[in-house]
Amino acid sequence: MRKGFFLVCGAALMAALPVVSGQAQAATTAWTASACGAEPTMPSMDVSSVEHYNASVDKATTYEKAARAYNGCVARTANKEETAISNEAREKIAHIHEGSAAVQKRIATNFSRMTAALKAGSSKFGGGSH
Repeated sequence: MRKGFFLVCGAALMAALPVVSGQAQAATTAWTASACGAEPTMPSMDVSSVEHYNASVDKATTYEKAARAYNGCVARTANKEETAISNEAREKIAHIHEGSAAVQKRIATNFSRMTAALKAGSSKFGGGSH
């Protein structure tokens, strides 16, 4: 027997084992921050006269305040939800990794035991190549 033959075969077998894979599915609808209410609508601007211009400035200022508040709410909500999803994914990945690592460790241990047993048997029967 060639020394390490079973270790090489074991490594080749482990490389050929199927890899668990999953595909992420894209969201079919746009995400919204429902807790933030409705997005403010940009007002129309009319600069045809001084009076209309002044009214448009007031509308723009009101919109700017509302839009900034809404945007801040959306950003906080998105961050909170993204963090929760990330934490959940991290936990799922860790669970899968632990299971995969345990299988790989058991198989590697089995290959080591088989190699040791065959090596001992080879030595017992004269140590020559078969």
